[in-house]
Amino acid sequence: MPTVRRARPDTCPDVCPDQPAEPHILFVEDDEVIRNTLRIALQRYGFTVSTAADGLTGLELFRETRPDLLVLDVMLPELDGIGLCRRIRESSLVPILMVTARGDDLDIISGLEAGADDYVVKPCESAVLVARIRSLLRRASFAPAAPDSARPSTGQDVLRFGDLTIDTDGMEVRRGGEITALTPTELRLLLVFAASPGVVLERRTLLRQVWDHAWDGDTRVVDLHVKRLRAKIGAHRIDTVRGFGYKLRR
Repeated sequence: MPTVRRARPDTCPDVCPDQPAEPHILFVEDDEVIRNTLRIALQRYGFTVSTAADGLTGLELFRETRPDLLVLDVMLPELDGIGLCRRIRESSLVPILMVTARGDDLDIISGLEAGADDYVVKPCESAVLVARIRSLLRRASFAPAAPDSARPSTGQDVLRFGDLTIDTDGMEVRRGGEITALTPTELRLLLVFAASPGVVLERRTLLRQVWDHAWDGDTRVVDLHVKRLRAKIGAHRIDTVRGFGYKLRR
């Protein structure tokens, strides 16, 4: 059975005893060497880590433990990472980071289309993996875990774009009066657009502001998230400006 291992304070010099416990990461990877190496590395950064060696065990462990973030390898036995990502997205907006084979464009695109928030390419250094994990967790920290139709809104910070409303106080999006469930990444992307309606935002600008990628990252992650966001808020809401980027219609 997969186990939950917690980092000991003496193995994590960056974490002080009075700091709050780090988030719980579920890492699903069939390669035992990679699984154990990265588990130890994540524990050294203070994370609580659960591991699974196949997709079905990962799905079961996700339902049992409800982790704060998942790291999923694409190539998994029983249920592959893309299928696992889709299954999780049926009921949860939890941040998901995919681990893909070196330069495999199909894996990257399929993972993002399945609902992943970001990806890293094997082999990856533990510092890069941790940076991506922390970026996703920061993104998720301001968003609700799930929409709550019973939650009252003050109405003081509601942005309106036709039938689309964005409650920036309660972090709630409605289309035609109905709540629209967005992942934390999709919500942050929409908020960046909403802060500058009618202004063309370049893909690399969106990459920096939404994904915290200070380097030249893969802008396909932007394109695929815009595609997913359009499907939820209406394709006509976001225009493509060829050769430049995207803009939210006023």
